[in-house]
Amino acid sequence: MADITTEFAASGAEAPPRVDLTGIDPELYNEDQLPTTAAERTWDWLAIAALWVGMVVCIPTYLLASYLIGSGMSWDQAVLTILAANAIVLIPMVLVGHAGTKYGIPFPVLLRSSFGPTGAKIPAVARGIVACGWFGIQTWVGGSAIFVILNTLTGGALAGEALPVLGISAGEFICFLAFWALHLYFIKNGTESIRWLETYAAPFLLAMGLALLAWAYVNAGGFGEMLSTPSAFDPGQPQEGQFWVVFWPSLTGMIGFWATLALNIPDFTRHAKSQKDQLLGQMVGLPIPMALFAFIASAVT
Repeated sequence: MADITTEFAASGAEAPPRVDLTGIDPELYNEDQLPTTAAERTWDWLAIAALWVGMVVCIPTYLLASYLIGSGMSWDQAVLTILAANAIVLIPMVLVGHAGTKYGIPFPVLLRSSFGPTGAKIPAVARGIVACGWFGIQTWVGGSAIFVILNTLTGGALAGEALPVLGISAGEFICFLAFWALHLYFIKNGTESIRWLETYAAPFLLAMGLALLAWAYVNAGGFGEMLSTPSAFDPGQPQEGQFWVVFWPSLTGMIGFWATLALNIPDFTRHAKSQKDQLLGQMVGLPIPMALFAFIASAVT
């Protein structure tokens, strides 16, 4: 399969609506699986970096640093552990993403090179199941955040008795459904709507993170108080000499946070304008914001 972006960009011709499908078994493809055309390559490095910022700045990411500090690490140990993990996972992220940019194909199609057209369905479905779990976690956390904010602004008006079976109040359930329903718009409008959302949301998310840090700075009386908690692994501390016992499982866990996306990153990089864009976008968008947000979480925690 040719690198269609390079081919049509060099010719100056308008990209065809789709590749020639004559003679291809219709069971091997659908509209979502076809290679992207040159006209669909709209993601520059800023868009890819913004995508990562949008994924990084979330409550589960915030909880990573909190967990490490709770395990006994100091703020700098927590931040460096998260930075190291994301530098490691960036390697397969860029390498697998290379195929998406070169051939314009999504993850399920790329799988065929290893598992064949039929065998590829198994890992594709397995990845989808994991994605459903991740989406459920993120939606629950997002809905909970909306509930907490609205319930606080209304003086506790949304609080109530837990519903049968669900174990949450009607207010919590409605906020969860509202946050879930919000995703339908972007699902309906496809990847381009995600690019639009992340491009505009990324600066706002970073600004809110810095605002949270500023709030903590003022209320704690400076960074000295915020970052003064010593490591529990230092001499004389409760877990003296046990740093590496905690570090290796923590590093593995931090790598696992984005390991699944390292598999299906072609779903996004297939829309990149060039390999340079996908490489630079991921290098800027993944490890640096993760470390920054980890620092904010560590300081505030």
